[in-house]
Amino acid sequence: MPVKNAEEYISSHEYWEEELRQLHEMIMTTELKSEIKWGAPVYTLDGKNVVGLGAFKNHFGLWFFNGALLKENTALLVNAQEGKTKALRQIKFEKGDNLKTSVLLPYIQEAIQNQKEGKEIKPVKVKTLVIPPELAAALKADRELEKYFNELTPGKQREYAAHIKEAKREATKISRIEKIIPMIKKGVGLNDKYKNC
Repeated sequence: MPVKNAEEYISSHEYWEEELRQLHEMIMTTELKSEIKWGAPVYTLDGKNVVGLGAFKNHFGLWFFNGALLKENTALLVNAQEGKTKALRQIKFEKGDNLKTSVLLPYIQEAIQNQKEGKEIKPVKVKTLVIPPELAAALKADRELEKYFNELTPGKQREYAAHIKEAKREATKISRIEKIIPMIKKGVGLNDKYKNC
């Protein structure tokens, strides 16, 4: 059953209950409002996500939704998924870690200040597909190839388009098109053979 509030979330994580309560109470000394989003406490300012609280099997943590923008307080921050996560940063804790308000509160206060100033990392817009003329001509000349190309995911389409565009010489572009035609007709991406290595 979904949790209704931070208290319910904290109580449902018995192993981390004391630590979660301590963090929650510290956050509630600020102007942030406690809400439940994605099944966990999220603390907001004017409806915008600032900090989250999470408990897991081996750790618990604070999540800063625009943590990458923190400049003053960074020593404890880690990127949750290096290479994938642009804005989100977290501070992970384990049993026995000292949760000093004097250390942690400045992170939260800086995140609040950033939110007040409207600082945020915007999600990256989806890249547009630019089909090089040589590939466009091949697709136009072979309707079956065009059909299969259009059935590929946008990411696979961009991989093929970039592969052709990156070739410097016209002969190389034509050679590459000849090599990718069977792959497109099989519905596979240019780099699929490397993805399961």
